Amino acid sequence: MSNSSAHGLSELDQLSTELEAVLQSQRTAYFARPVPSLNERKADLLKLKTYLLENKDGIVAAIHADYGNRSMHETLLTELVPTLSEIDHAIGHVKKWMKPQRRQVDLRNYLGASNRVIPQPLGVVGCIVPWNFPINLTFVPLVSIFSAGNRAMVKMSENSRHLCQYLIKTMPGYFSKDKLAFFDETGGVGVAFSKLKFDHLLFTGSGNTGRAVMAAAAQNLCPVTLELGGKSPAIVCADFPLRKAAERLMFVKCLNAGQICTTVDYLFLPKGKTPEFIELAKEIVQKRYPSIDSVDLTSIIDERSFNRLTQALMQAQAQGATLIQLIPGKPWDAVTRKIAPHIVLHAPENSDLWQREIFGPILPILEYQQIEETVQYINQRARPLAVYPFSNDSRVIEVFLERVMSGGVSVNDALFHVGQTDLPFGGVGESGMGHYHGQEGFNTFSKLRPVFYQASFSAVKFLWPPYGKFASKYLDFLTK
Repeated sequence: MSNSSAHGLSELDQLSTELEAVLQSQRTAYFARPVPSLNERKADLLKLKTYLLENKDGIVAAIHADYGNRSMHETLLTELVPTLSEIDHAIGHVKKWMKPQRRQVDLRNYLGASNRVIPQPLGVVGCIVPWNFPINLTFVPLVSIFSAGNRAMVKMSENSRHLCQYLIKTMPGYFSKDKLAFFDETGGVGVAFSKLKFDHLLFTGSGNTGRAVMAAAAQNLCPVTLELGGKSPAIVCADFPLRKAAERLMFVKCLNAGQICTTVDYLFLPKGKTPEFIELAKEIVQKRYPSIDSVDLTSIIDERSFNRLTQALMQAQAQGATLIQLIPGKPWDAVTRKIAPHIVLHAPENSDLWQREIFGPILPILEYQQIEETVQYINQRARPLAVYPFSNDSRVIEVFLERVMSGGVSVNDALFHVGQTDLPFGGVGESGMGHYHGQEGFNTFSKLRPVFYQASFSAVKFLWPPYGKFASKYLDFLTK
């Protein structure tokens, strides 16, 4: 019997006690200083930046260990570069975001009065972070959270064990635990974490887990921002150069081995263009990744995900689909958990490739004759996290902007709307709810508090009971 069992406390009970203790510590610190100054917020943002720069090598190594293989360049490109840009943007704009906003007063009732909206910190924000971009999806939200003057508790993924331990070890040299605390997923932590009475909870991950997190948070009436995923389509129109489209699409689809919630999940091509696109894709991908052993080709995160993807390919092939491997050699390697990028044709609608988000280096292709076909197809399914139309015809782009709802849009490329520091990021419908990045992130983690300042004289005094003729005439005047 363990010591914890001997005392009647399980490991999970101890963990729940620790989570509650940290939450109370952060809440106490918040109440002691509920509205940090501009200088304090900038100092917190600069600490985030300093941490990333001083620990760059350790972060890269930890993420590489978690994946089994992840290119240093991909980690720098997708994790540190956008996060540092987000920090710099916030430092340059947080003063403006913090300013109270003057709002119009209803002058019919309140002559001389004034209105303001004051952005104030919520308190303690919880973040549940996925494994695919663990630094980006931790620190970019922290930029918004700290800009708004809050404190944060972060629960990392079970697939980010090396990185989480590195963060737990090194972060106290920059932030005290009552400001920022990290927690590892050792089994049951996510459930306990989502039940905490946070002032706001941000979850990034799958739709199924998002539902469970939202249900747990609902017990505390805790507001939730959900960043989920979905099957994001790309549509290449007849007027757009096919080589340029292939170069851009295959970069995005192979980045992080396709393990990106906003990557292209499937592709629409004009009827008859598929053979040409396939030849271009082979040429492009083979130049970038000569073999499956390329150090630049990222591994699939774990055995379960590797098996899911390879089984989905084999299932589609057994159902009559055509698999087109884009680089020579073996199609996948179970030891390194690497999968060669594939294009898939004629996969049936009931195959796993169509029934769930792929999250791997596999690109199903559909053909269309009229743009309307693509619009109808997308709209018959759950609203995606992103839509990627490729066309130089502004009228065609407007069709997609007006008639297809998605979390975000990149025109004539894919993914890049996510990295824009002054654009909000978030899903819609089954791809999520709420936003962060830039001012929208600041607003998400603030209470936009309305304040009415009454004038020294108020006409409302003439409306106090008992109501008389003047009140009747005045109300009649106001409602004409």
